[in-house]
Amino acid sequence: MPLKISIITCTWNSARYLPRSIESVLAQDYPNIEYIFVDGGSDDGTLEIIDATSMPFLCVTGVRGGISNAMNKGIEMATGDVVAHLHSDDYYAHGQVLGRVAGILEESGAEWCFGRSMDDIGGEIRTEPWRVPSYSYRRLLKGNFIPHPSVFVRRRVFSSLGTYDVAYRYAMDYDMWLRIGRLHEPVQVNEHWAIFRRHAGSISTANQREALIEDFKVRMAHVKATSLWEYPYHYAHFLFRLFRLSHRLNTGNRG
Repeated sequence: MPLKISIITCTWNSARYLPRSIESVLAQDYPNIEYIFVDGGSDDGTLEIIDATSMPFLCVTGVRGGISNAMNKGIEMATGDVVAHLHSDDYYAHGQVLGRVAGILEESGAEWCFGRSMDDIGGEIRTEPWRVPSYSYRRLLKGNFIPHPSVFVRRRVFSSLGTYDVAYRYAMDYDMWLRIGRLHEPVQVNEHWAIFRRHAGSISTANQREALIEDFKVRMAHVKATSLWEYPYHYAHFLFRLFRLSHRLNTGNRG
């Protein structure tokens, strides 16, 4: 029996972008998919779009309390062997993604794997403008280079480690990768599996300064648990990144 993959899509007034996300799931050539929608109480036609989805799905609506809480609700509903979060404005890069993921996890026996992602900026697809490092836990502590739409985790990992920390609004995924990575080495795949849509309405894009500060808070929580002596390095690196971001925002370049 092939691994069952639970795809969790959190929505809230997502009618503009959700159809493309759904299309990318429907296009998968993998047969064993559980599709879950967690909606925050949309009133813009999102629920009608979900209802028209041409494959079996589960949907719960009226889930408030932020994106972390919605993601956790999806995990609670999931019955698959593997869990992935594909937000309503993101989509898979091609129809063979889930098949590749299942094959990699079955062959390796790993608890999680991740690929690469590209950005959709106004309909233009761009690859990462930086060199993606090879995974190590120490490198992950220096910065989050794991793109959440391209991450696939065995559900039993959440059962043992717990779900996303609802105290975080922006860096809940980074916190999760650090929690998982401390115990389980992922399989890193040099393939683009997902498209991350960047637009003014996305939380991380609209609140870049707050996201950077929360990212640093998460990093320091894990540095203190592993290598406190590196604190000065991480603090100096944070100040440099904050200065660079402030300069970019003040000059009107939000790319």
